[in-house]
Amino acid sequence: MENYIVSARKYRPTTFRDVVGQEALTETLRNAIKQNHLAHAYLFCGPRGVGKTTCARIFAKAINCEQAQAAEPCNRCESCMAFNDGRSFNIHELDAASNNSVDDIRNLINETRIPPQTGRYSVYIIDEVHMLSASAFNALLKTLEEPPSYVIFILATTEKQKIMPTILSRCQVFDFNRISTDDIIRHLQYIAQQEGIEATDEALNVVAEKADGGLRDALSIFDQLAAFSAGHISYEKTLDVLNVLDSQYYFDIIDMAYQGDVNGVMLRFNDVLMKGFDAAYFVSGLMQHMRDVLMAKDSATLVLLSTAETVKFRYQQQAQSVSAKWLFDALSTMNDCDIAYRTAKNKRLTVEIALMKMCLLNEAEGSTQRDNQEAEVRSQRAEVRGQMSEVKSPAHPLPPKAEVMPQPKVATPQVPKMPQMPTIPQVSSFSSDQLFRAWAGLLPLFKEEARMKAMLQEHMPTMGDQPTALQLKVANSLQKKQLQKHMPTILAHLKKTLGNDALTLHVEVEEYDRSQVAYTAEEKLKLMEQKNPEVLKLKEVFKLQLE
Repeated sequence: MENYIVSARKYRPTTFRDVVGQEALTETLRNAIKQNHLAHAYLFCGPRGVGKTTCARIFAKAINCEQAQAAEPCNRCESCMAFNDGRSFNIHELDAASNNSVDDIRNLINETRIPPQTGRYSVYIIDEVHMLSASAFNALLKTLEEPPSYVIFILATTEKQKIMPTILSRCQVFDFNRISTDDIIRHLQYIAQQEGIEATDEALNVVAEKADGGLRDALSIFDQLAAFSAGHISYEKTLDVLNVLDSQYYFDIIDMAYQGDVNGVMLRFNDVLMKGFDAAYFVSGLMQHMRDVLMAKDSATLVLLSTAETVKFRYQQQAQSVSAKWLFDALSTMNDCDIAYRTAKNKRLTVEIALMKMCLLNEAEGSTQRDNQEAEVRSQRAEVRGQMSEVKSPAHPLPPKAEVMPQPKVATPQVPKMPQMPTIPQVSSFSSDQLFRAWAGLLPLFKEEARMKAMLQEHMPTMGDQPTALQLKVANSLQKKQLQKHMPTILAHLKKTLGNDALTLHVEVEEYDRSQVAYTAEEKLKLMEQKNPEVLKLKEVFKLQLE
Protein backbone atom coordinates (compact mmCIF):
# COMPACT_ATOMS: atom_id res chain seq x y z
CA MET A 1 0.00 0.00 0.00
CA GLU A 2 1.48 3.30 -1.09
CA ASN A 3 1.89 6.09 1.42
CA TYR A 4 -0.75 8.77 1.07
CA ILE A 5 0.50 12.20 0.00
CA VAL A 6 -1.67 15.23 0.59
CA SER A 7 -2.68 17.23 -2.47
CA ALA A 8 -0.73 20.32 -1.35
CA ARG A 9 2.51 18.31 -1.65
CA LYS A 10 1.56 15.95 -4.47
CA TYR A 11 0.48 18.75 -6.81
CA ARG A 12 3.01 21.36 -5.69
CA PRO A 13 4.21 23.26 -8.78
CA THR A 14 7.65 22.34 -10.09
CA THR A 15 7.80 24.95 -12.88
CA PHE A 16 6.63 28.54 -13.26
CA ARG A 17 3.94 27.34 -15.68
CA ASP A 18 2.32 25.31 -12.91
CA VAL A 19 2.03 28.22 -10.47
CA VAL A 20 -1.62 29.26 -10.05
CA GLY A 21 -2.78 32.87 -10.02
CA GLN A 22 0.62 34.64 -10.05
CA GLU A 23 1.22 35.10 -13.78
CA ALA A 24 2.71 38.62 -13.55
CA LEU A 25 5.28 37.63 -10.93
CA THR A 26 6.34 34.40 -12.62
CA GLU A 27 6.73 36.19 -15.97
CA THR A 28 8.95 38.82 -14.32
CA LEU A 29 11.17 36.14 -12.77
CA ARG A 30 11.45 34.26 -16.09
CA ASN A 31 12.47 37.42 -17.93
CA ALA A 32 15.11 38.17 -15.28
CA ILE A 33 16.60 34.69 -15.84
CA LYS A 34 16.50 35.00 -19.64
CA GLN A 35 18.21 38.40 -19.62
CA ASN A 36 20.62 37.42 -16.82
CA HIS A 37 19.45 40.39 -14.75
CA LEU A 38 19.53 38.70 -11.37
CA ALA A 39 19.44 40.72 -8.16
CA HIS A 40 21.40 39.68 -5.10
CA ALA A 41 18.33 39.71 -2.81
CA TYR A 42 14.59 39.16 -3.29
CA LEU A 43 11.67 39.53 -0.88
CA PHE A 44 8.52 37.48 -1.57
CA CYS A 45 5.61 38.68 0.58
CA GLY A 46 1.89 37.94 0.65
CA PRO A 47 -0.80 35.89 2.44
CA ARG A 48 -0.29 32.28 3.38
CA GLY A 49 -0.67 29.57 0.78
CA VAL A 50 -0.25 31.72 -2.36
CA GLY A 51 3.06 30.28 -3.62
CA LYS A 52 5.88 32.34 -2.06
CA THR A 53 8.13 29.47 -1.00
CA THR A 54 7.17 27.44 -4.09
CA CYS A 55 8.24 30.25 -6.42
CA ALA A 56 11.47 30.68 -4.44
CA ARG A 57 12.34 27.02 -4.95
CA ILE A 58 11.48 27.07 -8.65
CA PHE A 59 13.53 30.26 -9.12
CA ALA A 60 16.49 28.71 -7.27
CA LYS A 61 16.33 25.57 -9.45
CA ALA A 62 15.96 27.55 -12.68
CA ILE A 63 19.08 29.71 -12.19
CA ASN A 64 21.18 26.60 -11.49
CA CYS A 65 19.55 24.32 -14.08
CA GLU A 66 22.03 22.84 -16.57
CA GLN A 67 19.43 22.47 -19.35
CA ALA A 68 17.04 25.32 -18.63
CA GLN A 69 14.74 26.17 -21.51
CA ALA A 70 12.53 29.27 -21.55
CA ALA A 71 13.87 30.04 -18.05
CA GLU A 72 12.13 26.96 -16.61
CA PRO A 73 13.85 24.21 -14.57
CA CYS A 74 14.06 20.96 -16.50
CA ASN A 75 13.76 18.72 -13.40
CA ARG A 76 15.98 16.17 -15.21
CA CYS A 77 19.52 17.50 -14.82
CA GLU A 78 21.74 16.65 -11.84
CA SER A 79 21.20 20.05 -10.19
CA CYS A 80 17.38 19.85 -10.38
CA MET A 81 17.23 16.20 -9.33
CA ALA A 82 19.58 16.85 -6.41
CA PHE A 83 17.27 19.56 -5.09
CA ASN A 84 14.14 17.45 -5.65
CA ASP A 85 15.78 14.61 -3.70
CA GLY A 86 16.84 16.96 -0.86
CA ARG A 87 20.62 16.54 -1.42
CA SER A 88 21.52 19.81 -3.11
CA PHE A 89 24.52 21.76 -1.83
CA ASN A 90 23.65 24.87 -3.83
CA ILE A 91 20.18 25.64 -2.46
CA HIS A 92 19.82 26.16 1.28
CA GLU A 93 16.55 26.70 3.19
CA LEU A 94 16.34 28.28 6.63
CA ASP A 95 13.18 28.52 8.73
CA ALA A 96 13.49 31.83 10.56
CA ALA A 97 10.64 30.88 12.89
CA SER A 98 12.89 28.35 14.68
CA ASN A 99 16.31 29.75 13.71
CA ASN A 100 15.91 33.42 14.54
CA SER A 101 18.92 34.16 16.74
CA VAL A 102 21.97 36.17 15.80
CA ASP A 103 24.13 33.01 16.01
CA ASP A 104 22.01 31.29 13.35
CA ILE A 105 22.52 34.22 10.98
CA ARG A 106 26.26 34.33 11.68
CA ASN A 107 26.54 30.63 10.78
CA LEU A 108 24.64 31.35 7.57
CA ILE A 109 26.99 34.24 6.74
CA ASN A 110 30.00 31.98 7.27
CA GLU A 111 28.52 29.47 4.82
CA THR A 112 28.22 32.15 2.13
CA ARG A 113 32.01 32.40 1.98
CA ILE A 114 32.19 28.94 0.40
CA PRO A 115 31.56 29.10 -3.38
CA PRO A 116 29.31 26.45 -4.99
CA GLN A 117 31.04 23.27 -6.10
CA THR A 118 28.51 22.63 -8.87
CA GLY A 119 26.23 25.15 -10.54
CA ARG A 120 26.58 28.91 -10.71
CA TYR A 121 24.83 30.23 -7.59
CA SER A 122 24.40 29.44 -3.92
CA VAL A 123 20.79 30.34 -3.11
CA TYR A 124 19.65 30.93 0.48
CA ILE A 125 15.88 30.80 1.04
CA ILE A 126 14.88 32.27 4.43
CA ASP A 127 11.24 31.52 5.17
CA GLU A 128 9.17 33.58 7.66
CA VAL A 129 11.98 36.12 7.75
CA HIS A 130 9.91 38.54 9.85
CA MET A 131 10.51 36.20 12.83
CA LEU A 132 14.21 37.13 13.00
CA SER A 133 15.27 39.10 16.05
CA ALA A 134 16.49 42.68 15.73
CA SER A 135 20.10 41.64 16.32
CA ALA A 136 19.78 38.91 13.69
CA PHE A 137 18.48 41.45 11.18
CA ASN A 138 21.41 43.73 11.93
CA ALA A 139 23.83 40.86 11.44
CA LEU A 140 22.29 40.12 8.06
CA LEU A 141 22.33 43.71 6.80
CA LYS A 142 25.90 44.02 5.51
CA THR A 143 25.99 40.63 3.82
CA LEU A 144 22.56 41.24 2.30
CA GLU A 145 23.72 44.49 0.75
CA GLU A 146 27.08 43.25 -0.61
CA PRO A 147 27.03 39.44 -0.78
CA PRO A 148 29.54 37.43 -2.85
CA SER A 149 28.79 37.41 -6.58
CA TYR A 150 27.67 33.77 -6.44
CA VAL A 151 25.18 34.25 -3.54
CA ILE A 152 21.47 35.10 -3.95
CA PHE A 153 19.10 35.60 -1.00
CA ILE A 154 15.36 34.93 -1.29
CA LEU A 155 13.38 36.06 1.75
CA ALA A 156 9.74 35.04 2.23
CA THR A 157 7.26 36.50 4.71
CA THR A 158 3.56 36.86 5.40
CA GLU A 159 4.00 40.10 7.37
CA LYS A 160 5.85 42.63 5.28
CA GLN A 161 5.16 45.44 7.75
CA LYS A 162 7.45 43.77 10.32
CA ILE A 163 10.48 43.85 8.03
CA MET A 164 13.03 46.56 8.82
CA PRO A 165 13.13 49.35 6.20
CA THR A 166 16.88 48.83 5.84
CA ILE A 167 16.17 45.23 4.77
CA LEU A 168 13.44 46.28 2.33
CA SER A 169 15.73 48.80 0.65
CA ARG A 170 18.24 46.04 -0.14
CA CYS A 171 15.74 43.68 -1.79
CA GLN A 172 13.60 43.48 -4.89
CA VAL A 173 10.11 43.20 -3.42
CA PHE A 174 7.49 40.93 -5.02
CA ASP A 175 3.95 41.19 -3.61
CA PHE A 176 1.97 37.99 -4.13
CA ASN A 177 -1.79 38.38 -4.62
CA ARG A 178 -4.58 36.34 -3.10
CA ILE A 179 -5.61 33.69 -5.61
CA SER A 180 -9.00 34.37 -7.17
CA THR A 181 -11.97 32.08 -6.61
CA ASP A 182 -12.14 31.13 -10.30
CA ASP A 183 -8.45 30.11 -10.35
CA ILE A 184 -8.88 27.97 -7.24
CA ILE A 185 -11.98 26.28 -8.67
CA ARG A 186 -10.21 25.47 -11.95
CA HIS A 187 -7.23 24.01 -10.08
CA LEU A 188 -9.49 21.91 -7.84
CA GLN A 189 -11.37 20.64 -10.90
CA TYR A 190 -8.06 19.58 -12.43
CA ILE A 191 -7.02 17.70 -9.25
CA ALA A 192 -10.45 16.07 -8.96
CA GLN A 193 -10.12 14.85 -12.54
CA GLN A 194 -6.64 13.47 -11.88
CA GLU A 195 -7.77 11.69 -8.70
CA GLY A 196 -11.05 10.40 -10.16
CA ILE A 197 -13.18 12.39 -7.70
CA GLU A 198 -16.62 13.71 -8.58
CA ALA A 199 -17.16 17.28 -7.33
CA THR A 200 -19.92 19.75 -8.20
CA ASP A 201 -19.12 23.36 -9.10
CA GLU A 202 -21.26 24.63 -6.19
CA ALA A 203 -19.26 22.52 -3.74
CA LEU A 204 -15.91 23.71 -5.11
CA ASN A 205 -17.17 27.30 -4.97
CA VAL A 206 -17.82 26.90 -1.24
CA VAL A 207 -14.31 25.46 -0.79
CA ALA A 208 -12.75 28.37 -2.68
CA GLU A 209 -14.64 30.96 -0.66
CA LYS A 210 -13.72 29.21 2.59
CA ALA A 211 -10.03 29.23 1.60
CA ASP A 212 -10.10 33.05 1.28
CA GLY A 213 -7.50 33.26 -1.48
CA GLY A 214 -5.12 30.60 -0.14
CA LEU A 215 -4.59 27.64 -2.47
CA ARG A 216 -2.92 25.51 0.20
CA ASP A 217 -5.95 25.94 2.47
CA ALA A 218 -8.25 25.03 -0.43
CA LEU A 219 -6.29 21.84 -1.08
CA SER A 220 -6.42 20.86 2.60
CA ILE A 221 -10.21 21.35 2.65
CA PHE A 222 -10.51 19.40 -0.61
CA ASP A 223 -8.65 16.42 0.90
CA GLN A 224 -10.91 16.54 3.94
CA LEU A 225 -14.04 16.51 1.78
CA ALA A 226 -12.70 13.73 -0.43
CA ALA A 227 -12.11 11.55 2.63
CA PHE A 228 -15.56 12.29 4.08
CA SER A 229 -17.56 11.83 0.89
CA ALA A 230 -15.67 8.79 -0.43
CA GLY A 231 -14.91 10.46 -3.77
CA HIS A 232 -18.31 12.13 -4.32
CA ILE A 233 -18.15 15.75 -3.16
CA SER A 234 -21.63 17.30 -3.20
CA TYR A 235 -22.86 20.73 -2.16
CA GLU A 236 -24.82 19.39 0.82
CA LYS A 237 -21.90 17.34 2.17
CA THR A 238 -19.60 20.33 1.80
CA LEU A 239 -21.95 22.49 3.90
CA ASP A 240 -22.09 19.81 6.60
CA VAL A 241 -18.33 19.27 6.81
CA LEU A 242 -17.34 22.95 6.74
CA ASN A 243 -20.28 24.10 8.89
CA VAL A 244 -21.20 26.77 6.33
CA LEU A 245 -24.68 28.29 6.12
CA ASP A 246 -26.48 27.51 2.89
CA SER A 247 -26.66 30.63 0.71
CA GLN A 248 -30.28 29.73 -0.11
CA TYR A 249 -31.23 31.14 3.30
CA TYR A 250 -29.90 34.53 2.25
CA PHE A 251 -31.69 34.43 -1.11
CA ASP A 252 -34.98 33.54 0.61
CA ILE A 253 -34.67 36.23 3.29
CA ILE A 254 -33.97 38.96 0.72
CA ASP A 255 -36.99 37.93 -1.37
CA MET A 256 -39.33 37.77 1.64
CA ALA A 257 -38.04 41.02 3.18
CA TYR A 258 -38.52 42.89 -0.10
CA GLN A 259 -42.14 41.68 -0.20
CA GLY A 260 -42.67 42.75 3.43
CA ASP A 261 -43.17 39.19 4.73
CA VAL A 262 -42.14 39.72 8.37
CA ASN A 263 -43.40 36.30 9.54
CA GLY A 264 -41.50 34.46 6.83
CA VAL A 265 -38.25 36.27 7.61
CA MET A 266 -38.60 35.60 11.36
CA LEU A 267 -39.20 31.89 10.78
CA ARG A 268 -36.25 31.66 8.38
CA PHE A 269 -33.97 33.37 10.88
CA ASN A 270 -35.15 30.94 13.57
CA ASP A 271 -34.19 28.03 11.29
CA VAL A 272 -30.67 29.46 11.04
CA LEU A 273 -30.35 29.63 14.83
CA MET A 274 -31.76 26.13 15.25
CA LYS A 275 -29.02 24.79 12.98
CA GLY A 276 -26.46 26.09 15.50
CA PHE A 277 -25.20 29.14 13.63
CA ASP A 278 -24.35 32.25 15.60
CA ALA A 279 -26.45 35.37 14.93
CA ALA A 280 -23.31 37.45 14.33
CA TYR A 281 -22.19 34.96 11.66
CA PHE A 282 -25.63 35.24 10.05
CA VAL A 283 -25.54 39.08 10.03
CA SER A 284 -22.08 39.12 8.48
CA GLY A 285 -23.10 36.61 5.81
CA LEU A 286 -26.33 38.48 5.01
CA MET A 287 -24.43 41.76 4.60
CA GLN A 288 -21.95 40.10 2.25
CA HIS A 289 -24.84 38.59 0.28
CA MET A 290 -26.59 41.97 -0.10
CA ARG A 291 -23.31 43.52 -1.20
CA ASP A 292 -22.93 40.84 -3.87
CA VAL A 293 -26.52 41.33 -5.08
CA LEU A 294 -25.90 45.08 -5.29
CA MET A 295 -22.76 44.47 -7.37
CA ALA A 296 -24.71 42.10 -9.65
CA LYS A 297 -27.16 44.84 -10.70
CA ASP A 298 -24.63 46.18 -13.21
CA SER A 299 -22.51 44.15 -15.58
CA ALA A 300 -19.60 46.54 -14.96
CA THR A 301 -19.45 45.62 -11.26
CA LEU A 302 -20.31 41.94 -11.73
CA VAL A 303 -16.59 41.17 -11.96
CA LEU A 304 -16.26 42.18 -8.28
CA LEU A 305 -18.07 38.99 -7.24
CA SER A 306 -15.61 36.30 -6.12
CA THR A 307 -17.88 33.38 -6.99
CA ALA A 308 -18.29 30.80 -9.72
CA GLU A 309 -20.11 31.71 -12.93
CA THR A 310 -23.10 29.53 -12.10
CA VAL A 311 -23.52 31.32 -8.75
CA LYS A 312 -23.18 34.75 -10.36
CA PHE A 313 -26.24 34.00 -12.48
CA ARG A 314 -28.33 33.50 -9.32
CA TYR A 315 -27.16 36.85 -7.97
CA GLN A 316 -28.10 38.52 -11.25
CA GLN A 317 -31.60 37.04 -11.10
CA GLN A 318 -32.22 38.37 -7.60
CA ALA A 319 -30.66 41.74 -8.47
CA GLN A 320 -33.29 42.21 -11.17
CA SER A 321 -36.15 41.59 -8.71
CA VAL A 322 -35.16 44.16 -6.03
CA SER A 323 -34.37 47.86 -6.30
CA ALA A 324 -30.92 49.29 -5.71
CA LYS A 325 -32.26 51.84 -3.20
CA TRP A 326 -33.89 49.10 -1.13
CA LEU A 327 -30.67 47.08 -1.16
CA PHE A 328 -28.65 50.08 -0.03
CA ASP A 329 -31.11 50.92 2.77
CA ALA A 330 -31.24 47.27 3.86
CA LEU A 331 -27.45 47.04 3.88
CA SER A 332 -27.27 50.20 5.97
CA THR A 333 -29.83 48.79 8.40
CA MET A 334 -27.89 45.54 8.86
CA ASN A 335 -24.63 47.47 9.24
CA ASP A 336 -26.18 49.43 12.14
CA CYS A 337 -27.29 46.10 13.58
CA ASP A 338 -23.76 44.72 13.31
CA ILE A 339 -22.42 47.71 15.25
CA ALA A 340 -25.11 47.52 17.95
CA TYR A 341 -24.82 43.72 18.24
CA ARG A 342 -21.51 43.83 20.11
CA THR A 343 -22.92 45.76 23.07
CA ALA A 344 -26.52 44.48 22.98
CA LYS A 345 -27.77 42.43 25.94
CA ASN A 346 -30.50 40.68 23.95
CA LYS A 347 -28.57 39.90 20.78
CA ARG A 348 -31.28 37.87 19.07
CA LEU A 349 -33.83 40.66 19.53
CA THR A 350 -31.36 43.16 18.08
CA VAL A 351 -31.07 41.12 14.87
CA GLU A 352 -34.84 40.52 14.70
CA ILE A 353 -35.56 44.27 14.98
CA ALA A 354 -33.14 44.93 12.09
CA LEU A 355 -34.82 42.23 9.98
CA MET A 356 -38.25 43.71 10.68
CA LYS A 357 -36.99 47.14 9.64
CA MET A 358 -35.81 45.56 6.39
CA CYS A 359 -39.29 44.19 5.79
CA LEU A 360 -40.87 47.62 6.31
CA LEU A 361 -38.47 49.58 4.10
CA ASN A 362 -40.76 49.53 1.06
CA GLU A 363 -43.74 50.59 3.18
CA ALA A 364 -41.75 53.44 4.72
CA GLU A 365 -40.62 54.55 1.27
CA GLY A 366 -44.24 54.64 0.04
CA SER A 367 -45.30 56.64 3.11
CA THR A 368 -42.53 59.16 2.50
CA GLN A 369 -43.60 59.57 -1.11
CA ARG A 370 -47.20 60.21 -0.02
CA ASP A 371 -46.00 62.76 2.54
CA ASN A 372 -43.97 64.52 -0.13
CA GLN A 373 -46.96 64.63 -2.47
CA GLU A 374 -49.21 66.01 0.25
CA ALA A 375 -46.59 68.61 1.16
CA GLU A 376 -46.38 69.66 -2.50
CA VAL A 377 -50.17 70.04 -2.72
CA ARG A 378 -50.23 72.14 0.46
CA SER A 379 -47.43 74.29 -0.91
CA GLN A 380 -49.42 74.92 -4.10
CA ARG A 381 -52.48 75.86 -2.07
CA ALA A 382 -50.44 78.30 0.00
CA GLU A 383 -49.20 79.91 -3.21
CA VAL A 384 -52.80 80.33 -4.41
CA ARG A 385 -53.77 81.96 -1.10
CA GLY A 386 -50.88 84.38 -1.44
CA GLN A 387 -52.01 85.41 -4.91
CA MET A 388 -55.60 85.89 -3.74
CA SER A 389 -54.52 88.09 -0.83
CA GLU A 390 -52.84 90.48 -3.28
CA VAL A 391 -56.16 91.34 -4.93
CA LYS A 392 -57.11 94.84 -3.63
CA SER A 393 -60.60 96.20 -2.98
CA PRO A 394 -62.00 98.80 -5.53
CA ALA A 395 -60.74 102.40 -5.19
CA HIS A 396 -64.26 103.99 -5.10
CA PRO A 397 -66.96 102.56 -2.86
CA LEU A 398 -70.29 101.70 -4.39
CA PRO A 399 -73.20 104.16 -3.80
CA PRO A 400 -75.73 103.20 -1.15
CA LYS A 401 -78.64 101.14 -2.30
CA ALA A 402 -81.88 103.07 -2.93
CA GLU A 403 -84.99 102.06 -1.04
CA VAL A 404 -87.49 100.23 -3.26
CA MET A 405 -91.03 99.15 -2.72
CA PRO A 406 -91.54 95.48 -2.06
CA GLN A 407 -92.48 93.56 -5.17
CA PRO A 408 -94.70 90.53 -5.33
CA LYS A 409 -92.86 87.24 -5.37
CA VAL A 410 -92.49 85.73 -8.76
CA ALA A 411 -91.36 82.16 -9.23
CA THR A 412 -87.99 82.06 -10.90
CA PRO A 413 -86.64 79.11 -12.82
CA GLN A 414 -84.13 76.91 -11.04
CA VAL A 415 -80.60 77.56 -12.27
CA PRO A 416 -78.04 74.88 -11.60
CA LYS A 417 -75.41 75.96 -9.10
CA MET A 418 -71.86 76.39 -10.22
CA PRO A 419 -69.38 74.00 -8.61
CA GLN A 420 -67.66 75.59 -5.67
CA MET A 421 -63.89 76.05 -5.51
CA PRO A 422 -62.21 73.82 -2.94
CA THR A 423 -61.78 75.51 0.37
CA ILE A 424 -58.24 76.71 1.07
CA PRO A 425 -57.04 76.28 4.65
CA GLN A 426 -56.05 79.47 6.42
CA VAL A 427 -52.60 80.24 7.74
CA SER A 428 -52.86 80.09 11.52
CA SER A 429 -50.54 82.02 13.75
CA PHE A 430 -48.86 80.38 16.73
CA SER A 431 -46.79 81.37 19.73
CA SER A 432 -43.31 80.31 20.78
CA ASP A 433 -44.82 78.16 23.50
CA GLN A 434 -47.00 76.34 20.96
CA LEU A 435 -43.94 75.85 18.74
CA PHE A 436 -42.00 74.39 21.68
CA ARG A 437 -44.78 71.89 22.47
CA ALA A 438 -45.08 70.92 18.80
CA TRP A 439 -41.31 70.40 18.56
CA ALA A 440 -41.35 68.26 21.71
CA GLY A 441 -44.04 66.13 20.09
CA LEU A 442 -41.45 64.98 17.54
CA LEU A 443 -39.49 62.99 20.13
CA PRO A 444 -41.85 59.95 20.22
CA LEU A 445 -41.59 59.70 16.42
CA PHE A 446 -37.83 59.10 16.68
CA LYS A 447 -37.66 57.05 19.89
CA GLU A 448 -35.72 54.26 18.11
CA GLU A 449 -33.13 56.65 16.66
CA ALA A 450 -31.02 57.85 19.57
CA ARG A 451 -28.94 60.34 17.57
CA MET A 452 -31.93 62.00 15.97
CA LYS A 453 -33.76 62.21 19.30
CA ALA A 454 -30.74 63.77 21.03
CA MET A 455 -30.39 66.34 18.23
CA LEU A 456 -34.06 67.34 18.51
CA GLN A 457 -33.64 67.81 22.25
CA GLU A 458 -30.49 69.87 21.81
CA HIS A 459 -31.69 72.26 19.09
CA MET A 460 -34.90 74.32 18.91
CA PRO A 461 -36.16 76.25 15.85
CA THR A 462 -36.92 79.96 15.95
CA MET A 463 -39.51 82.00 14.03
CA GLY A 464 -38.16 84.15 11.22
CA ASP A 465 -39.45 87.38 9.72
CA GLN A 466 -42.47 85.63 8.24
CA PRO A 467 -44.86 83.54 10.40
CA THR A 468 -44.50 80.57 8.06
CA ALA A 469 -40.69 80.49 8.06
CA LEU A 470 -38.85 78.63 10.81
CA GLN A 471 -35.08 78.63 11.19
CA LEU A 472 -32.98 75.96 12.88
CA LYS A 473 -29.25 76.12 13.56
CA VAL A 474 -27.29 72.90 14.06
CA ALA A 475 -23.72 72.21 15.10
CA ASN A 476 -22.33 70.57 11.93
CA SER A 477 -23.11 69.42 8.41
CA LEU A 478 -23.76 65.82 9.52
CA GLN A 479 -26.64 66.97 11.72
CA LYS A 480 -27.96 69.07 8.85
CA LYS A 481 -27.88 66.09 6.51
CA GLN A 482 -29.67 63.89 9.05
CA LEU A 483 -32.40 66.51 9.56
CA GLN A 484 -32.92 66.93 5.83
CA LYS A 485 -33.31 63.16 5.53
CA HIS A 486 -36.27 63.27 7.96
CA MET A 487 -37.58 66.67 6.82
CA PRO A 488 -40.87 65.35 5.32
CA THR A 489 -41.81 63.69 8.64
CA ILE A 490 -40.83 66.75 10.71
CA LEU A 491 -42.74 69.23 8.53
CA ALA A 492 -45.83 67.02 8.35
CA HIS A 493 -45.98 66.87 12.17
CA LEU A 494 -45.40 70.60 12.68
CA LYS A 495 -47.95 71.63 10.06
CA LYS A 496 -50.60 69.35 11.53
CA THR A 497 -49.89 70.35 15.14
CA LEU A 498 -49.67 74.11 14.52
CA GLY A 499 -52.44 74.22 11.89
CA ASN A 500 -50.20 75.98 9.39
CA ASP A 501 -49.91 74.27 5.99
CA ALA A 502 -47.51 76.88 4.59
CA LEU A 503 -44.87 76.21 7.23
CA THR A 504 -41.24 75.89 6.10
CA LEU A 505 -38.09 74.96 8.03
CA HIS A 506 -34.67 76.21 6.97
CA VAL A 507 -31.64 74.43 8.51
CA GLU A 508 -28.26 76.15 8.80
CA VAL A 509 -24.93 75.13 10.30
CA GLU A 510 -24.17 77.44 13.21
CA GLU A 511 -20.80 79.15 13.01
CA TYR A 512 -19.22 79.99 16.33
CA ASP A 513 -15.95 81.28 17.57
CA ARG A 514 -14.00 78.39 19.05
CA SER A 515 -11.93 80.80 21.07
CA GLN A 516 -15.08 81.61 23.09
CA VAL A 517 -15.60 78.01 24.12
CA ALA A 518 -14.99 77.52 27.85
CA TYR A 519 -13.13 74.46 29.01
CA THR A 520 -12.01 75.03 32.62
CA ALA A 521 -14.25 75.91 35.55
CA GLU A 522 -12.80 79.45 35.70
CA GLU A 523 -13.48 80.04 32.00
CA LYS A 524 -17.05 78.73 32.34
CA LEU A 525 -17.72 81.03 35.34
CA LYS A 526 -16.28 84.03 33.50
CA LEU A 527 -18.44 83.30 30.45
CA MET A 528 -21.54 83.02 32.65
CA GLU A 529 -20.78 86.39 34.25
CA GLN A 530 -20.46 88.00 30.83
CA LYS A 531 -23.79 86.61 29.67
CA ASN A 532 -25.66 87.29 32.95
CA PRO A 533 -24.32 89.99 35.36
CA GLU A 534 -26.68 88.69 38.06
CA VAL A 535 -24.33 85.73 38.50
CA LEU A 536 -21.64 88.11 39.73
CA LYS A 537 -24.01 89.67 42.27
CA LEU A 538 -25.05 86.24 43.48
CA LYS A 539 -21.40 85.33 43.92
CA GLU A 540 -20.66 88.45 45.98
CA VAL A 541 -23.78 88.18 48.20
CA PHE A 542 -23.23 84.53 49.17
CA LYS A 543 -19.42 84.75 48.95
CA LEU A 544 -19.21 81.77 46.61
CA GLN A 545 -15.86 80.30 45.60
CA LEU A 546 -14.82 77.70 43.05
CA GLU A 547 -13.63 74.46 44.56
